[in-house]
Amino acid sequence: MKNAEQLAPSVLNQFTGSEHWYRHWANRQVLFTDGAQHVAEHGGACWLLDEIALAQRSEKAVVREEFQVWKLTVNLTSHTATLSCEDGNGHTVFTKAITYTDFPVAEVTLWFANNTIYLPSEH
Repeated sequence: MKNAEQLAPSVLNQFTGSEHWYRHWANRQVLFTDGAQHVAEHGGACWLLDEIALAQRSEKAVVREEFQVWKLTVNLTSHTATLSCEDGNGHTVFTKAITYTDFPVAEVTLWFANNTIYLPSEH
């Protein structure tokens, strides 16, 4: 269920670790944390976790990066978005246009390292 209030920075920053680890259904090597699960659940965005997990198999520039910063930037008026992956030093290594999304907030950032998708506050 989409809920923008549950995706506010004040809520997401409360995730400082994970009690549960979830295994991605299509890329079984990828895990994700309680915080990433929260984003997927409250943003209606399991597809976002799918994009990150599947890029670990198919995008060579992404695979080369041990640490990745994934940003979803949403145009709330046109319901389009851009998903990008940076190397942690501000260099974009992957970008994908999302032609439609009803993700309820303008931006969310997830990190990927050690085969795990997580919120920055969970680091």
